[in-house]
Amino acid sequence: MEQIEESEELSEGEEKNHHVQTGEKSFTRAKNSCPQTGKTLPNKKSLKLHMRVHGGEKMHTCDQCGKSFTWKEHLKDHIKIHTGEKPHTCDKCGKSFTLKENLNRHIKMHTGEKPHTCDQCGKSFAYNQNLKIHMRIHTGEKPHTCDQCGKSFIRKYSLNEHTKIHTGEKPHTCDQCGKSFVCNGKLKIHMRIHTGEKPHTCDQCGKSFSLKDNLNRHIKIHTGEKPHTCDQCGNSFTCNRSLKIHMRIHSGEKPHTCDQCGKSFTRKDRLNEHTKIHSGEKPHTCDQCGKSFTRKEHLNEHMTIHMGEKPHTCDQCGKSFTRKDRLNEHTKIHSGEKPHTCDQCGKSFTRKEHLNEHMTIHMGEKPHTCDQCGKSFTRKDRLNEHTKIHSGEKPHTCDQCGKSFTRKEHLNEHMTIHMGEKPHTCDQCGKSFTRKDRLNEHTKIHSGEKPHTCDQCGKSFTRKEHLNEHTKIHTGEKPHTCDQCGKSFTRKDHLKDHIKIHSGEKPHTCDQCGKSFTRKDHLNEHITIHLGEKSHTCDQCGKSFTRKQHLNEHITIHTGEKPHTCDQCGKSFTRKENLNEHTKIHTGEKPHTCDQCGRSFTRKDHLKIHMKTHTGEKLYS
Repeated sequence: MEQIEESEELSEGEEKNHHVQTGEKSFTRAKNSCPQTGKTLPNKKSLKLHMRVHGGEKMHTCDQCGKSFTWKEHLKDHIKIHTGEKPHTCDKCGKSFTLKENLNRHIKMHTGEKPHTCDQCGKSFAYNQNLKIHMRIHTGEKPHTCDQCGKSFIRKYSLNEHTKIHTGEKPHTCDQCGKSFVCNGKLKIHMRIHTGEKPHTCDQCGKSFSLKDNLNRHIKIHTGEKPHTCDQCGNSFTCNRSLKIHMRIHSGEKPHTCDQCGKSFTRKDRLNEHTKIHSGEKPHTCDQCGKSFTRKEHLNEHMTIHMGEKPHTCDQCGKSFTRKDRLNEHTKIHSGEKPHTCDQCGKSFTRKEHLNEHMTIHMGEKPHTCDQCGKSFTRKDRLNEHTKIHSGEKPHTCDQCGKSFTRKEHLNEHMTIHMGEKPHTCDQCGKSFTRKDRLNEHTKIHSGEKPHTCDQCGKSFTRKEHLNEHTKIHTGEKPHTCDQCGKSFTRKDHLKDHIKIHSGEKPHTCDQCGKSFTRKDHLNEHITIHLGEKSHTCDQCGKSFTRKQHLNEHITIHTGEKPHTCDQCGKSFTRKENLNEHTKIHTGEKPHTCDQCGRSFTRKDHLKIHMKTHTGEKLYS
């Protein structure tokens, strides 16, 4: 504080001392000295002003916030808070301060000067006042007590910040994400999330931290120091706070409760992470694929997918994993350990969550519902995979052919095609498969098992998906539509094959004659022509066919059956494609056009005959 300007000077003949008489003894007190502290002031006015400190008198009041001060100079300094004035600037770093003494204190950071040392732990401080506050750690003194909850604090500032918890006041708001804090210090620390600033660096491994106490905790990893031990299980911790949280496992205490669903947690950070489920907040985003996560550690685990990093390796089989818990679960395969048993059917599982999911089968419960199509699932991961159908997301891409998949296991299975690997072999016929489920379906051919039966026509199928496709015949459902011509199909693979007509793509080529086909099964049937193989024989006339479909169509000649009827004129046909060609007469559709004269035809074979008029080829030979 600047020295108060003196308006009165002591006269030359003014008496310097006063003789004071008390009831017991007398003593001489210096003139203009404080009767309470003995401090000598230069004149009467200074003494008068000084006495206000003891009297608690605060005559100077701020007209903006109402705060009062003993000294006018203190009020002047205070007003700078409202005006934002910071006249005192550090010439080393440019930081400015409202008070000169704050600048002086700051300068000691640059000089490193800490003349005040604690005689108990050796820690040094730039100011004696800071040392006094520090000493309370050793003495246990906490003079500042909250009058609402009784909690005590070493520093007045800490009490002031604490009271904001009761008032709900959070005056310091982040201008980037809008999150608010009770004190400016916490806001500054929070801002490091946005800036990425980590000023505290470990000098052993170079890892950096945004908080000093996180660095201190980290250093104990290098020293191996775990001074805080649980007296119940012997587990040790680097810091007392971790021990306190650990003790809740033994006590069952879960003090942090979600006010939306009532779920409780032992740790506040676990509650904070949990609340993001309700808010839908996923602040941690992968900068490679854009996927977001509620927790930073989940993002870190996810990043190992992009890096190909699998740091956790099984010492029995060498298989590696991105996550430690995945390795722990995997080791149970080698040990045969399945500690979680279903009390209804006796089936055991290595993981508790697998048992929980299994139990939904007995209860018929499907708690996870797709909000787009209403389909329900017993497991959350099944729902997550299903939603990728709607979003079209296929994050797992083959690096050899570029084909993408919604699930990692589907990519793994696909890779066996490139490697030529077919590890699953039928022990009856020797046929091999890339996937175990394909082998399981194949064995039903030998057993004749067709467990999936249509409840409308009684037809049975070896696979559930074949039944699902078949039922669309009865419902007339054709959900897969070509965006070029509008034709619809019951099955997705039929649409894919159809699209090749528009693109002209024929990826399956005969290595004997060079003829190409849109579908692999069409190539297989074509090859039987070169082999002379006609494995499908009519038992009525002995005629043989390369394709089963052709035999079925041929048999209708003997039976007289014409199952495909035109709904406009009633004419019937033995084959579906003949009906399709016939309906074009009614619609007037002529999709096959001559590229020389522009004439169009309902049927492709009619176009072929017409083309001979341009080539000069005999129409009928």
